[in-house]
This record gives sequence, structure tokens and C-alpha cells, in this order.
Amino acid sequence: MAADIGVVVPSFALCGATVVAALDPPEVVSADVVIAGDRIASVGTVPAGVPRRDCSGTLVLPGNVCAHHHLYSALSRGMPYHLVAPVTFTEILQRVWWRLDRALDERSIRASALRGGLDALRAGTTTIVDHHASPYAIDGSLDIIADTLAQLGVRSVLCYEVSDRDGLDRAAAGIAENRRFLARAQGLTRGMMGAHASFTLSDATLGQLVDAAHADGVGVHIHVAEDAADQVDARARSVHGVVERLDRAGVLTDRALLAHGVHVAPAEMHAVADTRATVVCNPRSNMNNAVGHSPFNHLARAAGAGVALGTDGIGGDLFAESQVGYFRAREADVATPGDWPLARLAEGARFAGGVHGEPLLGTLRPGAPADLVVLDYPTPTPVTADNLVGHWVFGLSSGQVRDVVVAGELVVADRRSTRVDEAEAAAAGAVEARRLWERMDEIGPHEFEPMS
Repeated sequence: MAADIGVVVPSFALCGATVVAALDPPEVVSADVVIAGDRIASVGTVPAGVPRRDCSGTLVLPGNVCAHHHLYSALSRGMPYHLVAPVTFTEILQRVWWRLDRALDERSIRASALRGGLDALRAGTTTIVDHHASPYAIDGSLDIIADTLAQLGVRSVLCYEVSDRDGLDRAAAGIAENRRFLARAQGLTRGMMGAHASFTLSDATLGQLVDAAHADGVGVHIHVAEDAADQVDARARSVHGVVERLDRAGVLTDRALLAHGVHVAPAEMHAVADTRATVVCNPRSNMNNAVGHSPFNHLARAAGAGVALGTDGIGGDLFAESQVGYFRAREADVATPGDWPLARLAEGARFAGGVHGEPLLGTLRPGAPADLVVLDYPTPTPVTADNLVGHWVFGLSSGQVRDVVVAGELVVADRRSTRVDEAEAAAAGAVEARRLWERMDEIGPHEFEPMS
């Protein structure tokens, strides 16, 4: 399996580990991982003279990809709540998230990206596909997130969610923010065209954002049928269900990213698969919001759809998300294949790799981006390709993450960021959280409602 890339001088090597070179299908070897620049140079035996980092007794994995995140939620943990408790999904949006996003300013956007990005890295997530909203601080918001994540050393795919819920001017500003950012995205950051959901988009705005996405050669990142209200609204607007409405508008392409897909019929699942759009399941969020269980979660192979995993803003821990998602899929269908979590994570890496022009992202093969995680995993049983999923579901956790490498740089070493002072970041985050909560207390429930 050992191979070299060009004449780049090796930077360092991770030695003595059990190496998971790929997730789907699993490849597991005992080897040294040699890193040269931002690439995997070889997986085999480290050449003489290369600096070594001892990884004896550890498990080295490709870095996880969170295919749908809301970093702006990072300061909401423990947030006080003084309104009448919401009982529907629409009320959750009106009374919680659409109040929080209207309270965001430059400082809280930066603090959220710092805390959320750091938490993701510490959990072994090296790529974040983020879906941002700050309707009273739109211009330049994606630059703030990109610069903060670059400071941490996180790979990312960013967008601003376009929506009519705060008026047509802000919808237009959201499209402009995406286009402006796409023109400057580089390095570890790429962009997409963001859109909230069908039920907050008029035909005119939907057409404008799709035209902009096609002009810039990017996909649309959008929530799809997270709640039944999205389907009801789509039929009220267009007679068609939400999938057909979005397909007719040109959203569903092989570059599109569709979050949730909970309230979809079998025919809609196959329609999504036919377009080769990628679906992102977010099991913990769906359970928390009581919106239902995505059939994509356990029927991905049957539908022929590419299905990845995201957290929908519930942190950046893909070990936890993949485990909960697997158990939820098994509860719905005991015939759910054992490789479910590995296939979902590999699909997220495939999507992010496509956006970044890195087809080997999510693998530890020669020439692949050196995005990887070292776990302290003193397993009582051997780890092989045949039983990797059993270890993943019943043994691995983000608490075992020791080191994280992104683009060949050790950005977490011995459980601490090498780029930022974590104590300072925590203190600053606490200050900004209090400011954000105080502003939220001055904002009432959002008045926007889906059509019925």
C-alpha cells in the first residue's frame, strides 16, 4: 500500500498506529502515516530521518465531515428561555432560532464560529459544511466565519441562507453575500448558495438564487421537508410537493445539498436520487424537534440516494451523531446494514471533497489531503476491516481524540489546540453569549408563518 507523492520532502510521520485508510468499504492496516506538506505521502513504513510522532496503541482515522451545521447556534447552549414553550416546529423557529439569528452581530458571529469550530475540531471533525443566518448582520458575515475557521485550521464549505421571512431586501442581500463570498473563497474554504427552505421562499426569490447558483457553478444548500409544514406550504404555493417545486426551480442538481428530508414520499426519494443531489440526515436534531424520522436515514441504499450526516447545529461531534443515527435507523428497520454509519460519513467526505476538488478527501491514501484524527483507543479486541463498524458504534467517542491534523498541520496536539488559547476562547465566548442572550430578550417571536 505504501507509495510516494512527487518529490515533496516528508514533514512528519505518525508511527505505530492501527490505520483506517478508508471507511466505505473499510480498509484497516497497521502502518506508519507519512505526511508531506498538506498530503498523505505514504501509508506503510516511515523513511529514515523523518520526524516521528509516537502513535503506538492509537487508531488513526480520516477526519470526520459535518455535512450540515449551524455554527451560529454555538452560543445557545444553556440559553435562558422566557417565552411560552413552543409545541410545533414552526413555533420552535419563531420563538427560538429566528430570534437568535436576528440578535447576531459581528462579535457574536465570530465568537460562535470560534467556539463551534473549536468544539468540532476537538471532537475529530475536520470539515464543516455550514449554513449561516444573521439577517441584521448579513454583509461580510461569511468572511467572519471563514477567517475564524481558518484561524483554527478547519476545512469548510460555507453559505448564507437566503429567505424571504425578513423581507425582500434581506433576501437580496443574502444572495449578494453568497456571490461576493464565492468570488473570494480559497484555501481551506469553499462556498455554496444557501437557502433556508421552500416555505420561506417566494417563487421570485427562489428563481433568483437558483440563477445565481447556476451562474457561479455551485450547488444550493437548503432544508427540505424537515417538517410537514414545508410540504403543506409547497402545495399551497405551487400544487406540487416540496421536492417537485424545488426540482422545477432548478435546485436539485448533483451539486445540491438537501438537509433533513424527513417528510418525503418514496417517489420523492427516488426523484432526489435521480438528480444525484446529496441528502444530509440530522438524527439528533430531528428527534429533539419531534419532526419525525427521515426515511433516507435507513433506506438510503434502497432509494439509491447519496446520504451524509450532519448535526444541524447540535455541536460538531460526528461520532455521537453517527451512533445515534445508526440506533435510530435500526429502531425503524432492524435490517439496516451494519455499515450504515461508515457509509454516511464517507458520503459526507465525498460531497465536501467534490466541492473542494479533493476526490480523496475522507481517505488516508497516498495523495489524499492530510486531514486525519488520532484516537487513544485501548481496545480489548482487534480492529479489522470486518469489524470496524462494531468498534465505531460501540467503542469510539470524541473523548478519545488526542491529535487532529488538517491539510498536513497538527492543529490539535495532546487534546489542545495548537492555534488558539482555549481558555481565552472560552472566556470570550461566555461574554458574547451573555450579550447575545440579552439582545434576544428584547426580540419577540417572529411573525412569519408558512402557507397552509
